Amino acid sequence: MNTVFIDAGRLRTELVLERLRPVADGIGGYTETWEEFATLWGRIEPVSDTARYFGAQPLEEITHRITVRFRDDIASGMRLRKGGRHFMILTVHDPDESGRYSLCRVREEGR
Repeated sequence: MNTVFIDAGRLRTELVLERLRPVADGIGGYTETWEEFATLWGRIEPVSDTARYFGAQPLEEITHRITVRFRDDIASGMRLRKGGRHFMILTVHDPDESGRYSLCRVREEGR
């Protein structure tokens, strides 16, 4: 398998990796709380944007590709945060199976 060239010097965006921690609400349900798990350096690249309509309300979706150094504890369902921006991780994979980098396909939330 060919090695994918990724310039490590371009990983200059500081990101916070967060995981969901459900907290019991005392009546059988829970509230969602995100806890900071790690701080990473990465590169954010926009991939696509779409707008669909649900009735008269537009539902916009913006996806990105975020490259970070390889970690085996990143999984879909977690999210990355940059300041006030939140990126829900949809998929994670090692582009050349070398254990050097992880590519995360993410959906930006709250925009």
